[in-house]
Amino acid sequence: MGDKTEPTTPAPSPTEEGLADLAAAVGKAGAPGNNCSSSSNQSAVSTNAKILIIGAGMAGLSAANHLLQNGCDDFFIIEARGRVGGRIVSIPLSNNQKIELGANWIHGVLGNPIFEFAMQHGLVSVVNVPKPHKVVATTEDGHQVPFSILQEIYEAYVCFLRRCDEYFLCQYSPPPDIHSVGEHINYEIEIYLSSVQDPKEKRLKQSIFNCLLKRETCITGCNNMNEVDLLELGSYTELQGGNIVLPSGYSSILRPLSGQIPQKSILTKCPVKKIHWKRKKTFTGLETVDEHSENEDSDDSEKTVTEVPTAGGALRGASVESNSSSNCDYPAGNVRVDCEDGRVFHAAHVICTIPLGVLKHTHKTLFDPELPQFKQESIENLMFGTVDKIYLEYERPFLSADISEVMLLWNDDKRDMHTCTEEELASEAYLSKNWYKKIYSFAKVTDTLLLGWVSGREAEYMETLSHEAVAEKCTEILRSFLQDPYVPKPKRCVCTSWKSQEFTGGAYTSIPVGATQEDIENLAQPLYATPQAMKPAILFAGEHTHSSFYSTVHGAYLSGRTAAQYLLANDEPDEMIIMESDGSDLSAWIQGIALD
Repeated sequence: MGDKTEPTTPAPSPTEEGLADLAAAVGKAGAPGNNCSSSSNQSAVSTNAKILIIGAGMAGLSAANHLLQNGCDDFFIIEARGRVGGRIVSIPLSNNQKIELGANWIHGVLGNPIFEFAMQHGLVSVVNVPKPHKVVATTEDGHQVPFSILQEIYEAYVCFLRRCDEYFLCQYSPPPDIHSVGEHINYEIEIYLSSVQDPKEKRLKQSIFNCLLKRETCITGCNNMNEVDLLELGSYTELQGGNIVLPSGYSSILRPLSGQIPQKSILTKCPVKKIHWKRKKTFTGLETVDEHSENEDSDDSEKTVTEVPTAGGALRGASVESNSSSNCDYPAGNVRVDCEDGRVFHAAHVICTIPLGVLKHTHKTLFDPELPQFKQESIENLMFGTVDKIYLEYERPFLSADISEVMLLWNDDKRDMHTCTEEELASEAYLSKNWYKKIYSFAKVTDTLLLGWVSGREAEYMETLSHEAVAEKCTEILRSFLQDPYVPKPKRCVCTSWKSQEFTGGAYTSIPVGATQEDIENLAQPLYATPQAMKPAILFAGEHTHSSFYSTVHGAYLSGRTAAQYLLANDEPDEMIIMESDGSDLSAWIQGIALD
């Protein structure tokens, strides 16, 4: 549908036909990997490895790099998409420009391994002179809000948000019947605005608060801040140093990150169908444990593949792709992974970096036997929200050169939220008329490129629209708020579709009302095939498994490193205890440092 150089529906996970464009956009991302389904006889192939990493996003690439740095090269990465990077991806625009469809910023400097990695590879400018940032806030009828009022409300909002953080840190109780961040902030807003006598001024200030709350849903990854648990908001650790933009784009980090991994070790277009993680020896070989028979005969169920010798064993001899020079010292064949194309992998250990959005839809059928109940409950408890970007590319600049962002102050009083049920707010009839009111601003990326954000149900609805329809609506919005009927139509509109992506299912993780930080810790817990096993059969990594840095790339990076360290550690129990604390080592020492 359209020319490949100007796709009408560019998406974070491209189709096979658009892969060449994407590879060019990310500088071929080091080694893009082998096509798992490129050979007609792949379905008959069984591949052995000491370690199998599922997913070539940041967590998977981090685990692979850490294994290599410690002399372990007997591993494969299998990736469902036709590229590496996961939620880090860019596509090219005109004039040698590219846009980031996924991760945008490095969140924090001090103690951030991604920032350190970017510095090490020359991706961050040492002398970083920030561009002047002038924000204008306008109402639907084009009235521009005085900066003094905007600053006043913003400072009050930041104060309200910090108070929400304190509940986790100080462990005191909130006001009665207030359970969410949204409820608490709106409670404080109501008190704050109660002293404002002029109804017009009150509505204006309320609209600024509403705009900031919409922005917060994009930061947090939710539909509405009423969904986010108040007592758990402070569980996220914010690193000092602000948000850093890489001059060559976030996706530029993929090339040095994947460049050290042998190309033969990355297999793309290889979606996983089933993970058999608990198997026992029988006279005919290895079979997945039947949970019912395991209960009847618990002694027999403990006889797992971990008892099979590594060297010269039948499974080892059947390996068609294995690196015998590896320094990893693990028995082979503990876990069997079946792929959609019929290919089968046997590995001693699997590092599973499948995103939470995918696990929510597939965990019941993906794992055999099913995951322990505590893991299933935590997968269901946590939230994996939708956040999308809207890029508008123009032939010529039309905003004043000194303006960097236009905040959209929608008159939300026009739609009485109190009279609509949740079902009505989620209905197509409602969203078709209101989805665009979730866009809280348009920020200038360059003089001819604007970026808008949208979250939640409205983002999901936008994903169903054509890019032409989105461009038309955005043009209508800009003309109205800027009171300029000559705002041009964009020559190109690019919208992301993270919720619709089969191998993502959303944007990132947050903790909703009723869930806790413990749910994230539960997701990170490795699984052992038997109580006697010294090392796990399945390890979990990804931003959704880091209890302090969930939703971030550096959280994914650290979780991948931690998973690799589990497998590289010696077999003494006290060594395992050390490895378990690795994920929070940065946040532990950083708490003693205070920066203005």
